[in-house]
Amino acid sequence: MRKGDTTRPVRYEFRRYQGIMDGSGLPIPGLFRIEGSIDFDTARASDDWIDTPLILKLEDGRSLGIVLVDHEGRILSEGHGPLKCMCC
Repeated sequence: MRKGDTTRPVRYEFRRYQGIMDGSGLPIPGLFRIEGSIDFDTARASDDWIDTPLILKLEDGRSLGIVLVDHEGRILSEGHGPLKCMCC
């Protein structure tokens, strides 16, 4: 999704890396990184999607705030907030 509008279905793959406290092993809220890719097709998607906040709706109904970082379809998200984790 872009600016509240559904753009098109995409195949995606991502990994979430979570910050962990030394000693206790508990997760640190808000300290995470999401890396992955989508099937970005320049014929069907505009260059202005790059470096723009997007929402990736997952198969299970959850949503992730992402940023498309290049024409190969790499995605990135770090941290906490309304354009990131979607929990607040």
